[in-house]
Formats: sequence, C-alpha cells, structure tokens
Amino acid sequence: MALILLFALVALCLAIVLKVGSREKGLPPGPPTVPILGNAHIFPTEYPHYKFTEWARKYGGLFSLKIGNDTVVVLTDVAAVKELLDKRSSTTADRPPSYVSQLVTDGLNMALASFTPTWKTQRRASAAILTPQATSKHLPIQRAEATQLLHNILHSPQSFYTDIQRYSLSVIYSVLHGKRVPRYETEEVTRYITVMHEWIALLQPGAVPPVDAIPILKLIPERWAKWKRECKRIRHLQRARYFGLLEDTRERMRQNQHNGSFMEVVLERQAELGMDDEMAGWFGAALLEGATDTTSSYIQSLVLALVAHPRAQKKAHEEIDRVVGEHRMPNLEDLEQMPYVRAIISEAHRFRPVIPLGIPHASLATEKYHGYIIPKGTTIFVNIWGIFHDPALFDNPEEFIPERYLLSENGTKPGVDGSGLRPSFPFGFGRRICPGMHLAQNSINLNAMNLLWAFDLKPDIDTNGNQIPVDTFAYTKGLATAPMAFKCRITPRTAVTAKIIEHEFLEAADAFSKFEVGLSSDDKEFVARSRAHAR
Repeated sequence: MALILLFALVALCLAIVLKVGSREKGLPPGPPTVPILGNAHIFPTEYPHYKFTEWARKYGGLFSLKIGNDTVVVLTDVAAVKELLDKRSSTTADRPPSYVSQLVTDGLNMALASFTPTWKTQRRASAAILTPQATSKHLPIQRAEATQLLHNILHSPQSFYTDIQRYSLSVIYSVLHGKRVPRYETEEVTRYITVMHEWIALLQPGAVPPVDAIPILKLIPERWAKWKRECKRIRHLQRARYFGLLEDTRERMRQNQHNGSFMEVVLERQAELGMDDEMAGWFGAALLEGATDTTSSYIQSLVLALVAHPRAQKKAHEEIDRVVGEHRMPNLEDLEQMPYVRAIISEAHRFRPVIPLGIPHASLATEKYHGYIIPKGTTIFVNIWGIFHDPALFDNPEEFIPERYLLSENGTKPGVDGSGLRPSFPFGFGRRICPGMHLAQNSINLNAMNLLWAFDLKPDIDTNGNQIPVDTFAYTKGLATAPMAFKCRITPRTAVTAKIIEHEFLEAADAFSKFEVGLSSDDKEFVARSRAHAR
C-alpha cells in the first residue's frame, strides 16, 4: 500500500509539473508549447517584433505564448488594442514584473513601474507639469537647439548622426534640469548615451533569462550571472547621473538662478505632489530616458528614409519652397499648410516605429475578448511593427509612401477602418501613454521641417562615384531601436539657406544663455568658437 501511495504521489507531481508551460483552455492560440518551458525555448532574443509579426500572420492578431506558468498575449490587431488598452485601461495599465528594473531602479522608474500608489503619484506629477500649455513654454529652447543642429550639420555633415543625439539630449536636459549640452564630445554626454543604450538592450524581451517567469533563476549567484553584474553596474551609473542632476537643480534654486525647468517645478511642489527625493530622482530619470533616445532615433530614421527615397524628398522640397521659401526658416505654424511634410512625418512613424513592441502592459484583472480569456497578470505586448506593416491595413507596407496619409487620415487602404490608429498611437496606450509626447512631437515637427528646408540628403558615393545604398533594416537591438550609424551626403540646398542658418544660430544665443550653466572650460570654448565662426 505504501508503494502504491508513493507511486500515486509521484505520478500526481509529475502530472502537475508536466502541465506547467501548457496553454490553458480559453487562451488565444499560439505556437505549440513544451512541458515546463512552454514557449520559452523559442522566445526570440533579438528583434522580437519580426518573429511576433510572423506568428501573428499565422495565429492571428491576438495570439498567446507561455513562459513557464506565465502567459503572454501579443496584440497585432488595432481593434483589440483600442478595446483592451484604451477603453479598458483601468484593468490593463499595469506593467509585468521586472526583476531587472527592480534591481536597477528599485521599481521607481515611472515608465516601467507597476500600477502602484507610487506610480500614480509620479503620473499625477507628469500630468500637472507636462501639459500642452506648459510644454509650449519650452519652444524657444527647442527652436534654438534645432537651429544649432542645422549649424552643426552645415559645418560637419559627416557628424549628423551624433549631432542628432546631442540635439535630443540637450533639449531634454534643458527642459528638465535647466542645463544644456552644447557638444556631443562632452564626456558626460557620451557616457550617458552609452549607458542608456546598454540599459535599453538589457530591457529587450529575451535579453536576460526569464527570471520573472521562473523565479528560482533569481537565486543564481552574481558571479555566475553576467546580467546581474550588468544591473549593478548600470544602477551605479544611473544613480550618479540622475540624482546628481537633481541636486544640481536644487543648488541652482538655492542660489536663485531659476530658469523655468520642469524639475524646478517638481522640487518647488514636492510636498504638494507627494514626492520624496527618491521618487523625484527616478521621475526625472524616466522623463529623461523617455525623451532622449526616442526623439533622436525618430529623427535618424527620418533622415535614413529620406536618403533612401529621393522622390519623397523632392516632393517635400517643392511644398516647403512654396510655403516658406528660402529667405526664412520654417516655424511650427507653417506645418498646417504643408500636408505632404505632415504625411512624411506620419509615414516615418509607421515605416520604422521607434519602440516596435511598445512597453509591455499587464492585466490587473481577468478580461474576455472575442471569446478568449486574458487572465489576470498576463503580459500584453502591442506589436506596433506588425500593425504598421500589416498588408490588410496598408498598401505596400514595406515601402516608404507618404502619399498614403494624403488618401486617408491614418494612412490605411481606402475603405479600411483605421480609426484606432490615432496620431498618438506610436506614443503608447491608455493610462500608460507617454506623458511627454507633446514635447517630443514639437521636436519631431521642427526638425523635419528644418532638415527638409535646409538640406539635400543623398546616398554616399564610393571611389568610383557610384551611390552606396543605405540599409533601411540595419537597426540596433533593444526595447527602443535606432538605425545603426550610416553615411550619407548632406549639402545645403542654396547659399541663401546656408547664410540664414548662420544668422539664426547667432540669434539663438539669447535663448541658449540661461541654460549655459555649469559648462566645462572645453564646452565654453566650443560655444565661443562656434559663435565666432558664424559671424
């Protein structure tokens, strides 16, 4: 009898273990699972949006994966995204557990944090200070930095890739902490961008073992887990940078040197907003990270697309010449009269979305949709790439065709309902939509118009004078992606536009002056030399 009971117990345990990883009844379909692992053994570790799109074409716009006992649902269907993440945002606004984020940020990074009272406090703060009206107050520094970008490219076109990164970082540094970054070569800039890229790569799905789905992996000693050592290193570097910036802002306020930065508002209203220094420091970090890489990646992708598609560039040149002419730089108000330039901006979002899978959501309660069950605690990915490259929605989705946005508001095929593809679609969903999207879109609009107004963007040429095609699929890995550094020829369209760039760069000195605080001697020398050269 004892042997029979032991055998029955072993059989029961084995049955329970073998059930781990299997797809429960009611879940959306998906790739076949194996015991214990589920789909962990086939989960893509690089560029997961490509594999997710392949699976979506096979299993449908709503499919599921099993990672151990955990469930992942991938949405490649606009209607499902609109219903589940926008309309039912109260139950899909969580983030999946992230042991990596916990190790690095103590769970206080607003973009990655769970749906907790702390997150709600940070979100309320962002809603209070990142309104469209408040954001518009920072247009002068955005315009000035966009002018310096033109000036830098005019004099050093081969450095356009890193100049775009400098632009993006300097704008958000100025807006958040009241301190600009006049040159890319500044040590803190290159160090910050390097660490930022390492952090994004660490966050990519599949970049670390599935510790959240298989918690026992957390017990692996640090000496045997390189990813744990990376978390520790990145945490140290991030805290030094973000909390150092917060203290710099506080010190400037003590000296009555306010310049209207967002973090000044946070520090002044700290008690009212319910934020201690830890929350404030990571709040600033989330805003800084959310604006730096995404904006520069978009502008770099735009340049890449324009170099690869001269016909679209030519049509934009004709429109901008008609509306603006060569004797002044464009401004945001001009964009209303330039439907083709607006179409290019939208098409660049669609063609190469900066965050191809968005930042994953998690469900706070069990939901049902079209007969499927989405259990509480499910990780939900929006396959933005797959949606934007769906041939059922877009004609020739792999091609860069701005005209599609002249034929329908959201670029979809005639007769296809594209209402779910709202203009803010690339910026997120529901209660997790990017709070800084107004600031980001202003930067995108300004630079798109400026670059088209000022320059001809062409492929590089080899020693025989033949054009070298750019690779529009050569992109970095990570949660957010960017085109890998590429070469092209950038030349001013006319001598008049070149002179106007010089003039406007000098005029921008007043806008820059209140943000040129704490500059190193090398930065000061660079600023003085640049302005002398422009005279």
